[in-house]
Amino acid sequence: MSTIPENKVVYFGVININENNRTIGAVDIWRNVINKKLFCEEKRLGILEIVDYIGMPTIAEDQEWAVAINRNRMGKERWKLIKIIKDGRFSFIDTDDEKKVSVNVLDYKIVDDKWWSFLVSKNVNRSIEITNEATPK
Repeated sequence: MSTIPENKVVYFGVININENNRTIGAVDIWRNVINKKLFCEEKRLGILEIVDYIGMPTIAEDQEWAVAINRNRMGKERWKLIKIIKDGRFSFIDTDDEKKVSVNVLDYKIVDDKWWSFLVSKNVNRSIEITNEATPK
């Protein structure tokens, strides 16, 4: 029997989501110390609902955590934490009106006129200004 815990998850960091230099939300990030997998949860200012899952959210091996940002919207409903694929056509549920959004993805980045994205893993412990696309890695 191994003495190493299989799921030792610790708090890893945060990404503050800013719009016009004002924080509108955050992504909390945890990491498994054994296999280095990330687990994320979005936090929107003013939203008090509890998420519909219990425990750490899972992600498929071929996906990465990302933040999708709507180019045409303002405020806390502008962004969404997603599990993005590497390449191809990808769909997720829009935060604002809960409609399905379908976008093209190239190298884990959304390529679309209405949406753009950045990876969580490349922006841990940063404040990201989503007013434009200049700051994320």
